[in-house]
Amino acid sequence: MAVVSKSPDKEQDMPRRRVFSWLAGIGLGGSAALAAVSDWLFFKPRVTYGPSARFAIGKPDDFPSGTRISRDVERVCIVREGNRLAAISTTCTHLGCIVGISDTGFSCPCHGSRYDQDGTVTGGPAPKPLPWFKVSLAPNGELEIDKNITVDPGTYLSV
Repeated sequence: MAVVSKSPDKEQDMPRRRVFSWLAGIGLGGSAALAAVSDWLFFKPRVTYGPSARFAIGKPDDFPSGTRISRDVERVCIVREGNRLAAISTTCTHLGCIVGISDTGFSCPCHGSRYDQDGTVTGGPAPKPLPWFKVSLAPNGELEIDKNITVDPGTYLSV
């Protein structure tokens, strides 16, 4: 009886090695591509193009004494009493709805928060009063509001 020994066929092993090499190359190439994309996303500047926190509202003569003008785009209410001018936020301190001007001050249409003329909470779920923003007079004679700077309630700009 003749013993037949099977020797490993090199042609049969080569395609398997090529497949494993190909898979390893795809894995390394994919991880390099993923790393490149994540690096690009990390170094890409994150810029929000929202409305500026500092903006001009016009000249003092545009606001006669006794006016309370709400500007919904900037979410601010301009108040002029005599020769004093102030800016009060119209963003509800409860959940961020835009409050409206009412006879007694401000009222939130979403959840019923009420504020007096100075933005102090008089009712509803609002946890704190409406913030006041800094109003300044620019060199060109226009009034500017900076929503990044809050001031104490009752702080007016004399014009």
